[in-house]
Amino acid sequence: MSNEQKGILYALSAFLIWGVCPIYFKWLTAVPAGEILTHRIIWSCVLLLVLLVVTRQGYKVRQVLRQPRQLLNLTLSALLVAGNWLLFIWSVNHNHLLEASLGYYINPLLNILLGMLFLGERLRRLQWLAVGLATLGVLIQVVMIGHLPWIALTLAGSFGIYGLIRKKIPVDAQSGLFVETLLLLPLALFYLLAIADSPTSDMSANPLSLNLLLLAAGVVTTVPLLLFTAGARLIPLSTLGFIQYLGPSLMFLLAITLYGEPIQGAKLLTFGFIWLALALFSAESWRYARRQRLATAP
Repeated sequence: MSNEQKGILYALSAFLIWGVCPIYFKWLTAVPAGEILTHRIIWSCVLLLVLLVVTRQGYKVRQVLRQPRQLLNLTLSALLVAGNWLLFIWSVNHNHLLEASLGYYINPLLNILLGMLFLGERLRRLQWLAVGLATLGVLIQVVMIGHLPWIALTLAGSFGIYGLIRKKIPVDAQSGLFVETLLLLPLALFYLLAIADSPTSDMSANPLSLNLLLLAAGVVTTVPLLLFTAGARLIPLSTLGFIQYLGPSLMFLLAITLYGEPIQGAKLLTFGFIWLALALFSAESWRYARRQRLATAP
């Protein structure tokens, strides 16, 4: 396979895992969301440590740990991603998967605005139109249902700001995620050992099947992120932009089929505006990338 074919395969695998991971969290409905989060942090940290030792990349982590400014930024990004994980787990296990999928549809459009506000990027006309349509979709839900889709907006906002912070930190995904989980590890251990008091908090009393599912949290967290990073390096951003909608689309299908979440008229209208905005955004990104390639071609 060519590098681009490999990149597409890596990216498809990452978003396929992210799209079906609600099934995994549904298997853990007996476990409180906070506990699942602590296991996600602990076992991701362990798995990433093993990967760093095997790939002999530990020196990159040591370089980060010697730089207080980077550590401060990674602490902030760690808190943001932990909050994002916690809300997503809670949403899945409390039958709000539709709204969670809406958040990840909104995320790429929010990234455009964050790039304009903080990175000096300029929006092209169709991008402005896409952002306007997405905003209109959210406002329709506010008017028709009477409240903001706070789960969707919080998921999109926390992950968007997380991406913005990580973009400014010169550290690779594997080392950065390890440092983030390492910073969160004391809080996770304290919560699990001193605060959590649910029937599942004592792993020695859990059935083996449940403990294996909890251990798998590290794999569910780490593997798709590494696949995504590998794919992003090998394919154009326009291609990656199309593929990224696989994740929330699978979540949407799971919500309305497997889990029977009701989709009201207002929600469907909101999704319609978001889908139209994403179609415009993707078409414009593809057209712009094609024009740039033609302009630089010999």
